[in-house]
Amino acid sequence: MEFISKLSSTLQVKKKTMWFLIVVIAVFSVNKIECRKSRILESFEYSAINCRAHSASITEFGGIGDGKTLNTRAFQDAVNTLSQYSSNGGAQLFVPAGQWLTGSFNLTSHFTLYLQKDAVLLASQDISSWPVIDPLPSYGHGRDAAGGRYISLIFGTNLTDVVITGENGTIDGQGALWWQQFHRKKLKYTRPYLIELMHSDSIQISNLTLVNSPSWNVHPVYSSNIIIQGITIIAPVTSPNTDGINPDSCTNTRIEDSYIVSGDDCVAVKSGWDEYGISYGMPTKQLVIRRLTCISPYSAAIALGSEMSGGIQDVRAQDITAINTESGVRIKTAVGRGGFVKDIYVKGMNLHTMKWAFWMTGNYGSHADNKYDPNALPVIQGINYRDVVAENVSMAGRLQGISGDPFTGICISNVTIGMAKKAKKYPWTCTDIEGITSGVEPPPCSSLPDQGPEKLGMCDFPSESLAIEAVEFQRCSYNIRYS
Repeated sequence: MEFISKLSSTLQVKKKTMWFLIVVIAVFSVNKIECRKSRILESFEYSAINCRAHSASITEFGGIGDGKTLNTRAFQDAVNTLSQYSSNGGAQLFVPAGQWLTGSFNLTSHFTLYLQKDAVLLASQDISSWPVIDPLPSYGHGRDAAGGRYISLIFGTNLTDVVITGENGTIDGQGALWWQQFHRKKLKYTRPYLIELMHSDSIQISNLTLVNSPSWNVHPVYSSNIIIQGITIIAPVTSPNTDGINPDSCTNTRIEDSYIVSGDDCVAVKSGWDEYGISYGMPTKQLVIRRLTCISPYSAAIALGSEMSGGIQDVRAQDITAINTESGVRIKTAVGRGGFVKDIYVKGMNLHTMKWAFWMTGNYGSHADNKYDPNALPVIQGINYRDVVAENVSMAGRLQGISGDPFTGICISNVTIGMAKKAKKYPWTCTDIEGITSGVEPPPCSSLPDQGPEKLGMCDFPSESLAIEAVEFQRCSYNIRYS
């Protein structure tokens, strides 16, 4: 009996042990399942002017990121479907890692396009598949050809609250084909831009890399309340008209923390061309440009014009670095342009290897057609530069106004320009300009008389902020489920 009792006791212990092991295995299995579930759900955050209540991935609309499949239909279907949420919290379209070949597609309001880190939008090189739209009314004429223009890769008009952002995802315009056609004069219409938003309000374009655009990269036009931030733009320095960021007849715009290498102006401020721009009458005003780095051996870090016939006013540029760039800030206009460039404030430029530190010209004679008014004279006044350091400069300044229409109110202070070993004999050329200087080296021309060292801080830079500077981003999130 004692043996049976011991055996029974042993069996009870083994039974308890077995149940304990079953429970441990079950718990382990549940934990393993939970771990597996956590792997199929990934979250990330980003900053935006507005967050969205609804989300989708381009793959849900048949998108294939193999670099070969054309995804134009998938992108447009995705935007069209998500537009139903425009009045219900908005929507975001997620583009994951991959090579997403696409033609042009239109955006919608209350919408975010998000490109993941290794996502690349590849612009289609089938020129015949690009839709053609009318010239801009403030231009009246294509810039490459007399007729219309190819629609931009990412396009939108009459929109509100649009965000194009990412984790430095890339938009590749594959522009070499377009540049060749342009040089061979074989284009029937003006080349497309990478991003163009027209007649729109509340725009954010941020944290993207744009490469090899067929022409201009980012073109907000007839729009307001725009933030362009954290953009990297790269194109060969010999590529034609690959301007970086071109605010055009826009109000309340903020461009900041961007790096641009291009074949044309890094930032080109515009407002229409000749009689068309005068008639349209929509200036670019209240523009902030700060913390910009530019490389453009044949153009300017910041250009005002040449299409400035609707007017440019209240531009504030600060903390600008230009390396191996033709000029720092350039004003381009001519008889027949009309319009104005006034109340321009530039503070804190670092310039390295330049042809001109300062350049203004009233003889930029490219016209839309022969219908321009020869009596339409531009007004250039209130141009302020201060706190500038430059080195290896061929010519300090080339300031050329218009006979009978001088550029006035020019103020330059606290500027040190180190001349190159083979610099021009005369560092300044000045005609038809009026202004004052203080603490400028080498000393400028007689039409810019020195006011003495006590006036070093005399050139204005506004102390009050613009409304666009106060706009703050929200923290938004997106959840990705992998099947």
